[in-house]
Amino acid sequence: MKDSETFGIEEGHGEEVITWLNEQSKNKKFEARLYGYSIDTKNFGEFEMFSWRGDVQVARKLIIKASKRFKIKVIEGGYKPKDKLFRMKKFDYAKVRKGDKTIGQVEFEVSRFGNQQWEVKNEERR
Repeated sequence: MKDSETFGIEEGHGEEVITWLNEQSKNKKFEARLYGYSIDTKNFGEFEMFSWRGDVQVARKLIIKASKRFKIKVIEGGYKPKDKLFRMKKFDYAKVRKGDKTIGQVEFEVSRFGNQQWEVKNEERR
């Protein structure tokens, strides 16, 4: 994976966290940016979604560090379903984290056609 759009930062912390992520990754191949879209979940609250380009391992480590540093919840996306069936919608799975702890999971879906945003299909607390 070279990029993902199913990562999120707890509402209200987007700009400062994205700035911090980009500063931390100056020497690594990683760049993050907000794209002005929020997702509201029933169990975890509202998140500002962001996209990134670069190395997936760097992205996962940095988002966990950001959660610890700013004491916020984050969505760590990019987990694909194992089945290879062709469907009319794309699915992506994400973990909701607070620091090192996984506090839940979110399932996203979006139409394969058109330029639509990801929507929460299902969510589960741990």
